Amino acid sequence: MSSPADFLTIGALANAASVNVETIRFYQRKGLVPEPDRPVGGIRRYAGSDLARVAFIKSAQRLGFSLDEIAELLALEDGSSCAKARMKAQEKLVDVRAKLIDLQRIERVLNNLIGQCEKAKGKVRCPLIAALHVPAGVPG
Repeated sequence: MSSPADFLTIGALANAASVNVETIRFYQRKGLVPEPDRPVGGIRRYAGSDLARVAFIKSAQRLGFSLDEIAELLALEDGSSCAKARMKAQEKLVDVRAKLIDLQRIERVLNNLIGQCEKAKGKVRCPLIAALHVPAGVPG
């Protein structure tokens, strides 16, 4: 049986999870972490399961999941809906691959602009700055 000493204050929970206290409060407002009852005259205490939940949230964020997507994953946390969790991961993978394509395009454009800057000599307008002045959708 656990004693009250086995439970964490919000500050201790935040410290153990390597997050800010305001992060815990934000997760509570978003419904991701339950807010424990406050005993009469006491302070709220968090259990090890709350620490595990915050760690889950942070791990999912590192994989690129939004807080809304994490809420959906947490609803599947009991393991009974592995197929749904896999589908969420597959959707995220499609999104990540699309972002990679965009980042590769950005890399090519920046590399080209840097090359143009290196070739510019004398008192000519910087090709990079000039390119950034072109409105979106207008060929430069």
